[in-house]
Amino acid sequence: MASAHYSHMGMIFRALTHPLYKSIAKPIFFRRDPEDVHDGMTKLGAFLGRHAITRAFTRFAFAYQNPRLTQTIHGITFPNPVGLAAGFDKNAELVDIMGAVGFGWVEVGSMTGEPCPGNAKPRLWRLPKSQSLMVYYGLKNDGAEALAKKLHGRAFDIPVGASVAKTNSPDACTTEAGIADYAKAFRLMEPVAKHMTVNISCPNTFGGEPFADPIRLEALLKELDTIPTEKPVFLKLPADISLPELDALVEVAKKHRVHGLISSNLTKDRTNPNIKDVNVPDKGGMSGKLSEPNANKQLEHLARTTNKRFILVGVGGIFSAEDAYKKIRLGASLVQLITGMIFEGPQLIGDINAGLAKFLERDGFKNISEAVGADIK
Repeated sequence: MASAHYSHMGMIFRALTHPLYKSIAKPIFFRRDPEDVHDGMTKLGAFLGRHAITRAFTRFAFAYQNPRLTQTIHGITFPNPVGLAAGFDKNAELVDIMGAVGFGWVEVGSMTGEPCPGNAKPRLWRLPKSQSLMVYYGLKNDGAEALAKKLHGRAFDIPVGASVAKTNSPDACTTEAGIADYAKAFRLMEPVAKHMTVNISCPNTFGGEPFADPIRLEALLKELDTIPTEKPVFLKLPADISLPELDALVEVAKKHRVHGLISSNLTKDRTNPNIKDVNVPDKGGMSGKLSEPNANKQLEHLARTTNKRFILVGVGGIFSAEDAYKKIRLGASLVQLITGMIFEGPQLIGDINAGLAKFLERDGFKNISEAVGADIK
C-alpha cells in the first residue's frame, strides 16, 4: 500500500471541524450577506497565506497527501486531483494558502482584458434547501494586467492556473472586440500560469455567451492559437446546451490548441425539478447540487465520444469523496469545487482526498489515473 502523509492529530482536527462548522460557524455565516462572508473569508485566507507559521498550521490541520493521488498531466504534477474552481479566488488572493487547505491545484479568475466591477449587488444568494448558490457576479476582477503583475515571479506549492474571459462590458460585445479582449487576457496571464482556461460559458455577462457558438468559437480559438505557449489550454463549457450542441463545440476544439475540457459552468435552468427553495432570484446561474446531474451527464458523454482526445475536468456538485470519485470514474482526470466547501466546511478537501485514497485501495488501483473512466464501457 502506498504510504499516506498526514498527522493523526490532523485527522482528529478534521473530524472535529465538520460538526463544529455545521453547528456553529455555518449558521452564523448563513445569517449574513453571502458576499460579505466571502470577502471576509478571503481576507482571512490571504492573511493565513502570508505567514509560514499559519500556513504550516493550516496544512497540519486540513491537508491530506497520498502518493496514489499524484498525477503528471501535460507536464504538470498535481499532488491530488481536487482543484479550486475559477470564480472563488477572482483576484488571486488565496494562492498561498489553498495548497495548505489541501487542494491539489487552483484556478484563479476568471480574469478579463480590462478591470471589471461586475454586476450590481446583490449578486450572490444561497439556496440552502437545494445545496446550491445563485451566482451573478458578472466576472468581477481587477483585470489581467494587474493580476499578471501580482503573480509575476512567484512560486507556489501547487499548480496555479488562470481562467480568462471577455470583459463584462458593452465595449466587448462584438465578436471582434470580444476576441481581442480574450487575447489580451490570455497574453498577459500565460507567462504566470501553469495552465490556461478559456471560459466561454459565464452566464452572467453583457451579451450572454456568444462564444458558445461554433462559428464564433472557431474565430476565437484561431486567434488564441497565434499566441505562443507550451502550456496546456482548457476550455470551460456551458451547462445548458444539448448534447448535439456540445458535440459541435468539441469538433471545433479538436481543430485547435485545446488540451482539456471543463464540464461544466453554472446552470440557469429554472425548470430544474431539484430546486427546493422558494423565491429563487430570476438572475444568475446556479452552482452546487443543482448543477451536478447535467454536469455528470455531459462529462460521461465527453468521455464516451472524445476517445481520450482531451483531459476532462469534472465540476459541479462535489460535496463528498463519493461525488468526486463518481466524476473520476466517469472520465475526469481532475475535479474542481467551490460550493461544497461553503456548505460542508474547509476540512472537506482533506476528507475528499482521504476518501479517494480509500476507494482506490478498495478497488485495486495503484494510482488515481487508473480509476479515470473506469465506469465508461
